[in-house]
Amino acid sequence: MAGSGGPVATFSVWDYVVFAGIILAAAGIGLFQAIRGRKETSSAEFLLGGRQMTAVPVAMSLTASFMSGITVIGTPTEAYRFGSAFWLFGFSYAIMSAVTAEIFVPLFYRLGITSAYEVSGGRYLPRQNVNRASALYTGLVIYAPALALNQITGLNLWGVLVATGAVCIIYCTLGGLKAVIWTDVIQMVIMLAGFVAVIARGAVLQGGLTKIWEDAGRGGRLDAFDFDPDPRRRHTFWTIVVGGSVMWVSIYSINQSQVQRYISCKTLGHAKMSLYVNLVGLWLTVSLAVFSGLTMFSIYKDCDPLANGDIGTHDQLLPYLVMDILSDYPGIPGLLVAAAYSGTLSTVSSSINALVAVTVEDFILPVCKNLTEKQVTWMNMGLSVFFGALCIGMAGIASVMGSVLQAALSIFGMISGPLLGLYLLGMLFRTSNSTGGLVGMTLGLLLTLWVGIGGQIFPPTARLFPWREGFAAFSCRTMTSCLTMISCLCVSVRPPLADSWYSLSYLYFSLLGTLTTVVCGLLVSMITGGCKQEKMNPELFVRMSDFICFSSSSHQTVMEIQKHQVEKIHKLSYSCYPTAPVTFAVTPLRETEHSVPFHPVCT
Repeated sequence: MAGSGGPVATFSVWDYVVFAGIILAAAGIGLFQAIRGRKETSSAEFLLGGRQMTAVPVAMSLTASFMSGITVIGTPTEAYRFGSAFWLFGFSYAIMSAVTAEIFVPLFYRLGITSAYEVSGGRYLPRQNVNRASALYTGLVIYAPALALNQITGLNLWGVLVATGAVCIIYCTLGGLKAVIWTDVIQMVIMLAGFVAVIARGAVLQGGLTKIWEDAGRGGRLDAFDFDPDPRRRHTFWTIVVGGSVMWVSIYSINQSQVQRYISCKTLGHAKMSLYVNLVGLWLTVSLAVFSGLTMFSIYKDCDPLANGDIGTHDQLLPYLVMDILSDYPGIPGLLVAAAYSGTLSTVSSSINALVAVTVEDFILPVCKNLTEKQVTWMNMGLSVFFGALCIGMAGIASVMGSVLQAALSIFGMISGPLLGLYLLGMLFRTSNSTGGLVGMTLGLLLTLWVGIGGQIFPPTARLFPWREGFAAFSCRTMTSCLTMISCLCVSVRPPLADSWYSLSYLYFSLLGTLTTVVCGLLVSMITGGCKQEKMNPELFVRMSDFICFSSSSHQTVMEIQKHQVEKIHKLSYSCYPTAPVTFAVTPLRETEHSVPFHPVCT
């Protein structure tokens, strides 16, 4: 009987057939795009889909790439253990979409970039650090569903990891960004279908959606609006809406995986619209994921599988539930596990494609300027294989980082917060200079790494953990208290900072890094004289016309927008952000008959 504990069934033949079919279909899309576009071998075609994508598929790809296997597995587990506070991220997503669409997208689209780090802020960043962070996050994404498949099939964990990475390498290497985006569309549909199947079957078993809602209420899982201002509380209204908004802005506005998608749109209007359509997808996905977690709580409220010894980690809860309640329906468990894998394939392929773009555009092309398009395309493919293998290796590191959901968001919070601050400093403050930017970002990065690593070594005590009562173990074999299990994670000898600084909510990491970078960057810029040029390149700064959603420029392509900028660029030759040249062309950093290299100088 579902919810009574004990071992559950494993994959049937039909489950393997469905699962394998979906994975092979993903690889097949890469082959199809490779054959279809075999005559289009340019770097822009491989990395940006020829800048001819439209809003809806790009929006679904944006949603799928960060609503990954971590979301499919981690968010229901979060709701099961701690309640529905994750629903509040809907506010964060709305703020993120508006900020990204109206501030960052017009600037990036106007510059015609391929790598987000080509703009002013990125020129001071040790980009290798961003690449390492992206690779580590991607390893975590691979590890999450591998745990799930290992739990319900008994397949070797590392065998699953390697197989996952191999499929991503195949269609990412062969098909480029077009293959990634169209695969994301299919995988997004599969993820949503998986959540719906879990909720529908759970409602049948529990006696309806109303019963699930009542059980969640009695168990304290509906107490989402906690207005406690204590920054050490893991999830409150303020940590999610304030800290979460900054975190998601840092993920969507400057992360290469996301930037590469919306700048592949054929017009600025499509690029902006893709983010607003993506917002609807995010709301729908997080709502279904949270309700899946509440369904899981309703079923297991009398017997927690982890306390009962049926699973080894909380991140195996959803796959355990799938086999417990859906094993009588051949093929359905295979579809649901494929849903988790679909999110993984989407995010991993996005990360690989982004890592390739950054490496080629920011490191190789500035040094090897005489490479032909064919040579660059072959280099793109070779780097896809290399970064795919690197991400598989990073999955080993990810396996020791605890909860996959918090670990994933913590990684981006620590790294992306200071980076977002650097971008804002360069885009909004004309008086800031390179010294201020570098010092500010360095201090921001040191602070976030200090608090983040300290929080991993000395986890918050149970008092600060948002644990909610509601589990009974009367029908289980093991009477272990779940609260005790959380408490024993804490190190016995704790330094004075453990219950204050190291207990800061992980959702504030990005805010801490961003504020530190901007404030310190401005102060250091003033101390060192600021920017002394009489003229600065206005194209590197946000302007008022960017906020007009349906202005005439919204319907122009990259080349049409840049054609209007050429005369301006000839007249302006100074910026406060030196080093790498910014080139206004479809293929940046490579001079063509349409491109105008701009070499800023600051004294």
